[in-house]
Amino acid sequence: MRPTFLALLTAFCLFSTVHAASDDAAPTGLTAEEAAEGFVPLFDGRSLAGWAGLDGDTSSYYVKDGMLICKATGKVHIFTEKEYGNFVLRLQIKLDPGGNNGLGIRTQMSRQPHIYGMELQILEDDYYADGDPIKLKDYQHHGSIYGVVPAKTGHLKPAGQWNDQEVIVNGRHVKVILNGTVIVDADLDQVQPLDGQEHPGLKYEKGHIGLHAHGNYGAEVFFRNMRIKELK
Repeated sequence: MRPTFLALLTAFCLFSTVHAASDDAAPTGLTAEEAAEGFVPLFDGRSLAGWAGLDGDTSSYYVKDGMLICKATGKVHIFTEKEYGNFVLRLQIKLDPGGNNGLGIRTQMSRQPHIYGMELQILEDDYYADGDPIKLKDYQHHGSIYGVVPAKTGHLKPAGQWNDQEVIVNGRHVKVILNGTVIVDADLDQVQPLDGQEHPGLKYEKGHIGLHAHGNYGAEVFFRNMRIKELK
């Protein structure tokens, strides 16, 4: 039986409504399965809602096409307004050649979040492979707990490609999984700083999640699909 004009019109309106809703939806990367598990977006894909800049300055970052982007000249960190203790954080990271940033966990809102908290290095390692412009120390490679725990290398995708990263922070245990490979698996009670500095942040039980701008070598750093699940 041929569909009536009313049925066709109804179907068209339904399609248009769903399509419009899909177009308007901000990309967060949150799947239905993750939502059921308790994950929530950490970045809404549209704005810096839920994030605060150091001293109120968020100008080092901007939002475009569902991405949170650190400017090539950005030097001011941003932090979640909320503090987190134990959690699973999932996100995607893309780096321009030479890209340099940091992912803060359990940090204070500070100019030294790698000291007053912990910083997971975000770095486009290949750019520095020949020791120019700097020779990297083991604890400076991508995914390392900066100054404290070196990450396994060789699992970061080339510049311009998206990387899937998961960070699990549970009590005194920190695990970093990059593109399906565990690159850090640390018991914080068993580590000693390698950079000669005191790291009181290693003892913090909770703090902000941060994105730490470094603004060098003209490289932007891109983040998207940031979602988090708090653990008891």
